[in-house]
Amino acid sequence: MRSEPLFADPRTLMTEPAGDPSPATATVDVVLPVLDEAAAIPWVMSRWPDGYRAIVVDNGSTDGSDSVAREHGADVVYEEAKGFGAACYAGLVAASADIVCFMDCDASLDPRELDRVVGPVARDEADLVVGARRGPRGSFTIHGRAANLLLGRIASRRTGTKLTDIGPMRAARRQALLDLGLVDRRFGWPLEMVLRAGEAGWTIRETEITYHPRVGRSKITGTVRGTIRTARDMSKALR
Repeated sequence: MRSEPLFADPRTLMTEPAGDPSPATATVDVVLPVLDEAAAIPWVMSRWPDGYRAIVVDNGSTDGSDSVAREHGADVVYEEAKGFGAACYAGLVAASADIVCFMDCDASLDPRELDRVVGPVARDEADLVVGARRGPRGSFTIHGRAANLLLGRIASRRTGTKLTDIGPMRAARRQALLDLGLVDRRFGWPLEMVLRAGEAGWTIRETEITYHPRVGRSKITGTVRGTIRTARDMSKALR
């Protein structure tokens, strides 16, 4: 008898996520750094919720990601300087909404869960909300999961807030983020944001979000070179 898989591929499902049911009351800008994500963009944009504007930041794609993003309703800006942080910062500058979110565009995160990170910020219950990724076995590489747990513990000690993940889906107010003066333009950007927010006395909250196996190979932990580069950038952010 054929056994059913424990987890179905989330990209074949169109179910509503559980979470904070109250949407943002005003338009929220969502920055999506992109590098060759043409295969994932249609799924991400097919689940785009009302009240959010997608700002895709093309960081040098060669697969037509920018055209695919436009075809599916996203605004597209370009950042020639290579680096995850460079793309995120370009999107932050291009944003105009009071609240800005960041999320990966590789189909590992569901935009229908954006309310989970936006809600506490919109209600002034938190200054920065970070999505802690929870997913089936295989969603994370072993070294990626271990690194996130370690970074979470370090960030918890530095900020006084219990964190289990330095995840890419997050929300904060735009001007406050600009005022933090983030300088990392590579893979240390997410960690630097959390650490500087803690130093500034921000209220930081973590909320669980669903994490799915990404489409394509990760630029961060999918290669040995990417893993080493990320570890180096994170170390700089910790210093």
